[in-house]
Amino acid sequence: MVYIIRRERFSAAHRLFMPENSDEENFRIYGKCSNPNWHGHNYTLFITVKGEVDPNTGLIIHLRHVSQLIDDKILKKVDHRNLNLEVDFLQGKVPTSENVAIGIWNELEFEIKNLGGTLHCVRLEQSENNIIEYFGN
Repeated sequence: MVYIIRRERFSAAHRLFMPENSDEENFRIYGKCSNPNWHGHNYTLFITVKGEVDPNTGLIIHLRHVSQLIDDKILKKVDHRNLNLEVDFLQGKVPTSENVAIGIWNELEFEIKNLGGTLHCVRLEQSENNIIEYFGN
């Protein structure tokens, strides 16, 4: 089994809050990330695909195809966007890094399989200190 990784970057705004809670309760749960005036991050996204190397091509899956897929299914939806308001796969969810990583997984898993690979991990770095890895169910 071989693992390949594609790195991408995007910037996005969000607010961590539950609309049914007061601002005070949201602050208690999410701290300054519940700022009613939003805040943003410069995210780094790593998509790891695993599979067997095709003896004819020497590839599991062409990284150019993975990059195009990430651009079409993820980056065009999240880059310089408000995750709460503008991202279809996050609607109805608090856009924590955990939920963003799961949403990205759900958007990519089937498509990567169609390209001949298996999605192994979505790693989302919200900052140099806050990193999420999701390996599917």
